[in-house]
Amino acid sequence: MKELDRINSTDFKALLHQTLQVCFTPEVTLSAEVVEVSELGGYTPLDRVPFSIVLRTVQKNEYYTQGTYTLVHPALKALPVFLVPLGADGGGMRYEAVFS
Repeated sequence: MKELDRINSTDFKALLHQTLQVCFTPEVTLSAEVVEVSELGGYTPLDRVPFSIVLRTVQKNEYYTQGTYTLVHPALKALPVFLVPLGADGGGMRYEAVFS
């Protein structure tokens, strides 16, 4: 997979509704579905359009605080991203990563 500064929304659109792993701690890795990929307005010095992704884990009431966690998928390898908890919906806990 590309380096973090070369990743774009197309890379994640290919993973929409697929499952990847989120390593929250060395002991805790949870499955998460890519439920949304959105291109954002705004400036970036990088050669891409800013975008965000929303992941959903099966957690209902518990969540991890915002921080850098590692996403793992065969297409991504291991990708460190900053995730922010958005809250639970009917399917589980949602987390967002913004790539500017």
